[in-house]
Order: sequence, then C-alpha cells, then structure tokens
Amino acid sequence: MPPQMPVATGLCLPYSALKRKENNRAGLKEGFHMLSKSLRRAVFAATVLAAASIAGSALAAKVAVITPYLAQPGTQFYVEAFQAVAKDKGWDVNVIDTQNDVAAVISRIEDMVTQKVDAIVINVDPAQVQAGLQAAKAANIPVFGMDAGADPLLVTNVTSNGYAMAAETSSYVADRIGGKGNVVMFVFDAFPPVQVRGVVASAVFGNYPDIKILDKVTPDVSDGGIADSRAKMEAILAANPTPGSISAVWAAWDQPALGALQAIQAAGRDKEGIVITGIDANPQARDEIAKGGNFEASVAQDFKGIGSATADAVARVLGGETLKQRVIYVPTKLVTSANAKG
Repeated sequence: MPPQMPVATGLCLPYSALKRKENNRAGLKEGFHMLSKSLRRAVFAATVLAAASIAGSALAAKVAVITPYLAQPGTQFYVEAFQAVAKDKGWDVNVIDTQNDVAAVISRIEDMVTQKVDAIVINVDPAQVQAGLQAAKAANIPVFGMDAGADPLLVTNVTSNGYAMAAETSSYVADRIGGKGNVVMFVFDAFPPVQVRGVVASAVFGNYPDIKILDKVTPDVSDGGIADSRAKMEAILAANPTPGSISAVWAAWDQPALGALQAIQAAGRDKEGIVITGIDANPQARDEIAKGGNFEASVAQDFKGIGSATADAVARVLGGETLKQRVIYVPTKLVTSANAKG
C-alpha cells in the first residue's frame, strides 16, 4: 500500500471555531458601523454648533455710532432710525456724542478699535478723522458714513444728494426774487454734506448778474445753530436798515433759517417780503413754512431713510457682501406751504 499522506493540520476547522470567526466578523462590521454613525453625529453636531455660533455672533454684532453733531435734529432722527433697525437685528449699538468736538472723534474711533467692535458708523467729515479711520482699517473694522462724506477709507456714505438740494432751494430763491437782489447765505464748510450745498448755491446765484451775495455767514453750531444765526442776522439787518435792502436768506440747513426768521420778525421787517429757505424740513421748519410767512421752502431729507439705509449697508457687509456704491443717495422732496403739513 502506498504510504498514507499526512493530514494538513489547521486547514479544516471544526464548526464551533468557524462560527466564532463568523461572529467576530459580524461584530467587527457592526462596530465599524456604530463608529461611523457616531462620527457622523459628531460632525453634524459640530456643524450645528458652528452655525449657531456664527448666527449668534451676527445677532450680537457690536456697532459704534460716533458723531459730534447729536445736538442737530437731523442727526438725532437718523441715529434713532439706525438704532431701531439695529434693535430688530439684535445688535449692541453704542452711540457716542463728542459734543461738537471733531478731534475727539479720532480718539473715540481708536477706543472702539481697542474694544474690537464689528463696525463703526461716523457722522463727521472723514478728512478730519483720518488717523482714526487708518486705525480701523489696520484692525479690519469696516467704517460707514452716515451723512458724512465720501472717502476711500469708508465702505460707503449714505446721505441725501446735497448738490440737488442746494440747486433746488437756490433756484427757488432766484425765481422768487425775480433774478435780482441782495442775498444772505448761511453756510458751514467744516462738514462736507453741508459744504457742497454752499458751493452749489453760490454757483446758481453767480449765474444771475443782478443777484449779489450780501454776506456769507458761518454760524456757531454748538447749541444747534439757531441762537448764533439770529445774532448774526440781527447784525446784518442793522447794517442794512433800508427796506428792500435784503431780498432773501438762503440757508444750507434749517437752523440758521429759523434764527434768521426770528431776527427778521424781532426787527419788525417781516413785511418786507424777505424770502427764506432752508434744507432738512425738520418739524420746527415745517411749522413755520405752513404759516405762509417769510420762511417759504425747505427740502425734506428722509432722515429715517438715511439711518435705516446705513444700518442695511452695515448688515450687508457684516453678512459678507462687498458694496459697489461708494455713495448711497436717499431721495428728498421740496417742502412749501402747499405740502408742509403733509
């Protein structure tokens, strides 16, 4: 008989061993499945937490609004409108009034940079606060103008079209006085949105050979501008006592117009037909215009619109959008006795 071949050990396993091996494979497979499921849950949870964190930070955005002109009614209106929108968005807004101190705006911007706010809104000539704007740029904090002035360091400036407003009121004056007479102008070159109004009005009046600029006055605005404008107008009236020697008063905003009106009335010269115009159409100005007296016209700026549009611009940038418009204009309208109460 041929010799028997040795049986190879380990090639044939008993049933119990095969079963154990099969169970181990199943357990390993189940373990991998559970691990994968756990990882998926962990990734999902992390994603949700990250999204919640981003949403929470957006809702809790810290925004500083800095102005030296909070005493002005127009400034108050658009700051209040900005705050209303910010409240709806859950922002933490810090309104800072430097009380007519433009230089102090720089240090306050720097303070806000140190506090790492998410955005800064200014209501001041950006050319006068360049050091603060540079500090914000270095910290990657976006700065917005709210009726400020255009500047490369601003994301955008939300305002009314000062060129159009000044052209409308100065044209109104020229038409009312028949293209001839002496005009007193109240201007304020330290603030770009108002400065451009004076430039445009001067150009319009300069197009009429028989219109003479009797005086160009810059009032003290620390108290809002009415009191000093009245005092300066009183001096002009005293220097020009002859009835008809002053045909009109053109003011770059309402406060000087109101001060001039008070001076004219106090001097008993309100029956001479001196035409007064302003810009802003604030409530006090509207009341006077509605009476049909010397204060005949103003241009209504949409202060609430400026404030809310500024807040919208901030929200868009904080949301990751890049704004293309360097200046955003909010519409205006001429106000006379015909629509002053409207």
